[in-house]
Amino acid sequence: MNTQHTPGIAAARLDADELAQNFDDLHAPLAPHEAAVAADRCYFCHDAPCITACPTDIDIPLFIRQISTGTPDAAAKTILSQNILGGMCARVCPTEDLCEQACVRELAEGKPVEIGRLQRFATDSLMEKNVHPFTRADATGKKIAVLGAGPAGLSCAHRLAMLGNEVVIYDPNTKAGGLNEYGIAAYKSTDDFAAREVEWLTDIGGITIETGKRLGPDMTLDALTHCFDAVFLAVGLGGVNALSVTGDEKSGVEDAVSFIKELRQADDLTSLPVGRNVVVIGGGMTAVDAAVQSKLLGAEAVTIAYRRDRDAMSASRYEQDLAASHGVKLMFNVMPVAVHGNGSATQIELEYTQTKDGKLTGTGETMRVAADQVFRAIGQTLTADTGLDLDGRKIAITGAGRTSRAQVWAGGDCAAGGDDLTVTAVAEGRDAAIDIHTTLNGSV
Repeated sequence: MNTQHTPGIAAARLDADELAQNFDDLHAPLAPHEAAVAADRCYFCHDAPCITACPTDIDIPLFIRQISTGTPDAAAKTILSQNILGGMCARVCPTEDLCEQACVRELAEGKPVEIGRLQRFATDSLMEKNVHPFTRADATGKKIAVLGAGPAGLSCAHRLAMLGNEVVIYDPNTKAGGLNEYGIAAYKSTDDFAAREVEWLTDIGGITIETGKRLGPDMTLDALTHCFDAVFLAVGLGGVNALSVTGDEKSGVEDAVSFIKELRQADDLTSLPVGRNVVVIGGGMTAVDAAVQSKLLGAEAVTIAYRRDRDAMSASRYEQDLAASHGVKLMFNVMPVAVHGNGSATQIELEYTQTKDGKLTGTGETMRVAADQVFRAIGQTLTADTGLDLDGRKIAITGAGRTSRAQVWAGGDCAAGGDDLTVTAVAEGRDAAIDIHTTLNGSV
């Protein structure tokens, strides 16, 4: 982020102690007695709706019962058998829109069982013992390439390895983890958890990770399908959509994804510059993460500007309320039309919007908001040229991730369908792994 000569953007707006406090764990982990009390609230429903609401089909009543009976390691194995990244998902999954929203306690009392925090309690308990709950099957002799070390790629690799296959993961970054390492708010994943989870996951054996390798410049699908029995693409979405307005090129206008990545990798948060007046354009989780973290870094005024109404925001209502609780202003039905300033951003001009006949249009009425830093968080695009059939802007798939090319599967954000959640990516990677293994070996 080149902001050294941008007025209004400065580092060290807060001292190190304030920043450490601001970026502490968003939700403190449950103590054993707290977990026992939380687990006792579960009705252990037959045909539990929370299971149906979980994209990875975790047997939630079973793992909560195991916690309540004092066997958190067994609970962890129940979770991890379906979701090997259950530790991270317990931290970042929008449980308020998934399992907890479906909880009978939520429907009856307005207060669900704390499924996410209980999941974290169980998985953390096991991981702290440095124990891997699964062992590898006999070697199949098959070798699979996985492109992308994010949630989908890691999930796929682990299941393939557990079934006895050899896996090589290629990733363009210097660290594995994908969005878990680079793309989520720092207060959601503290103490280098993403890296520790990758190390723990690969203890299953049979997985090699090679960083600094990108599809295109460093390898091709033709070469990979020649060298490997199968390929799983989990390359994510590398491109960020432009604002496409006058002034988009001014200093101070940046990608929210790059800002979050730089923040997540910063050794010293006092060295990270942030604007005095920050405006984030977008309505998803990335927009909220960028806005809240700007505020935590010491920005005075932070605004999220979204072109549609509140209900259309892809960020959950919980995330919206989290932003508001940190002093972020949420503006709805506004879209950017220009960034003003002499070389550097000083204001952003927004036009009010309305929906007519299902189509979003501007009203012609505009306003200006002070903005020395503007973050784009309006969606990402596929940058890898795979030569595969596309469904819109993503790779077209059928079944459990099968693409238009034999030997090649895809999952996660780069594949069509799904809802771009970590937990969904994990499910897609797991299911593709089972399909790959069955295709190559005949059975699971």
